Amino acid sequence: MKLGICSEVFNGWDWEETCEFVKKTGYDGIEVAPFTLAKSVDLISAARRTELKSAAKQIGLEIIGLHWLLVSPEGLAITTGDETLREKTKNYFFELIRFCSDLNGKVMIVGSPKQRNVPAGMPYDKAIASARAFFMDCAKEAKMAGVTLCLEPLSTAETNIFSTAKETLDFVKELAHPNFKMMLDVKAMSSESKPIPSIIEDCKGYFEHFHANDENKNGPGFGKTDFVPIEAALSSAGYNKYVSVEVFDFTPGAELIAEKSYKYLDSIFKKQPH
Repeated sequence: MKLGICSEVFNGWDWEETCEFVKKTGYDGIEVAPFTLAKSVDLISAARRTELKSAAKQIGLEIIGLHWLLVSPEGLAITTGDETLREKTKNYFFELIRFCSDLNGKVMIVGSPKQRNVPAGMPYDKAIASARAFFMDCAKEAKMAGVTLCLEPLSTAETNIFSTAKETLDFVKELAHPNFKMMLDVKAMSSESKPIPSIIEDCKGYFEHFHANDENKNGPGFGKTDFVPIEAALSSAGYNKYVSVEVFDFTPGAELIAEKSYKYLDSIFKKQPH
């Protein structure tokens, strides 16, 4: 298993400086939040994309992929009755897929809770149909780019659709596209009644990425969430890809978050080469 960290922890840092620190701390990869680089990926030139990729590659740091996909530009929506807006969102999603591919990223984490919310007055079945059509088109584009889309279950406090692992898993199975999977997040799973190891077992073979954080929204090792049974469940499920640190409380500072999270995860996952 490999260890990674999400780039928004270092928002405001120079990209090259970020990559150097992440690699020095011990991580294998970095997961990019596009809004930390530009308001829209359309604004990131081909030359700059090459620079971003090369800077990471030169120090031996893998660009895992993208997350926080639709934070900016503002006003995008996946589940909407406005066909023009949905088409605009899909076209931008295609741009994100191309950007991910240009960086040699392999996964795109589809969280974006506000942008996928079922709007007031829209029947749930219609929202699912809208999401199905949207993601099928995006999955086809992702396949051509060598990228896998990973739908993220998020709690009902954040969104009113795909708010449990089971709901997300059922949707992924229904779509049945090799480039459309799911991912699991410790904080989000903590909101469910089922134990985290059981959720991991249920989703075996269908999740392509994993976010490590504490139930308290900080990094792993900053709270009471025990990763020993989580590591055991991941190993039992045969998962050997990235465990990537994502936090929502930045008050400890980027350096402490990165270093303490890595130290804790490394102590748990040390049996797995990374």
